[in-house]
Amino acid sequence: MSHLYNDRKIINRINRLQGQISAVHKTVLDKDKECLEVIQQVAAVKGAVNGLMNELIEAHLRHHVLHDNDEHQVEIEEFFKILKKYRE
Repeated sequence: MSHLYNDRKIINRINRLQGQISAVHKTVLDKDKECLEVIQQVAAVKGAVNGLMNELIEAHLRHHVLHDNDEHQVEIEEFFKILKKYRE
């Protein structure tokens, strides 16, 4: 079984994404809404998906690869800081 089912940070991101997608759908169906509103919402969804992907990659590395080795914890944290900046 996946270790992600109890990761609140990831579950919360997914819940927010569901809300954002629902808002996009609702906006598209509203004939009075402008295209730019839809584009702005989709841009927010894209950012949220990227954030989720970042969290998933970090969770995977921590759980399956690094195992939060105490000996190298400072290096691991520095690595993730650099990786987050790179992915922005």
